[in-house]
Amino acid sequence: MSSMEVRTASRQDEGRLTAAILLAFSADPAARWTYPAPDDYLRHFPEIIGALGGRAFDCGTAHFIGDVQAASLWLPPGVEPDEGAFLDVIHRTIPERDQEALFAVIEQMGKYHPHEPHWYLPLIGVDPAVQRRGHGSLLLEHVLATCDRDGKPAYLESSNPQNIPLYRRHGFEVLGTIQVGTSPPITPMLRR
Repeated sequence: MSSMEVRTASRQDEGRLTAAILLAFSADPAARWTYPAPDDYLRHFPEIIGALGGRAFDCGTAHFIGDVQAASLWLPPGVEPDEGAFLDVIHRTIPERDQEALFAVIEQMGKYHPHEPHWYLPLIGVDPAVQRRGHGSLLLEHVLATCDRDGKPAYLESSNPQNIPLYRRHGFEVLGTIQVGTSPPITPMLRR
């Protein structure tokens, strides 16, 4: 088996994919704005990953490469993140004084989210030790082929400006910029 083969994860693989995404987002501007203290990030961001993308494991749309050096959690049309779990994590783990700005960002994100059936990519990440070797492109291409076959758009929010060129190369278009107070910019993107 090639180390660059995209494989589908099962629920038993969830911890390994979460670890890869946790590593990948360790310097992500939005993730670290949300959890600036390293211990808070390491303790709580895995719950965010589960709330946003955990349903991908049940849908067969959680994918990885190699020994989980890269992972993506796609939600197919009709499947949404676990909003209840997400709100619970925010209320329990973010100081109340910081919640208002975070909820303002989340509200703006909702305004860009497509209303038509679409594929949603809440999380994709590559272990920093192997970034810039094509792992992200392979993960994107794997599901975008399904989008093309079924004639469905794909949507994501780029929380790191460095990733925008990658998404553009795969057909995503910038819809706008989301920023509230001291938050880093978040870029909603749609691939028609």
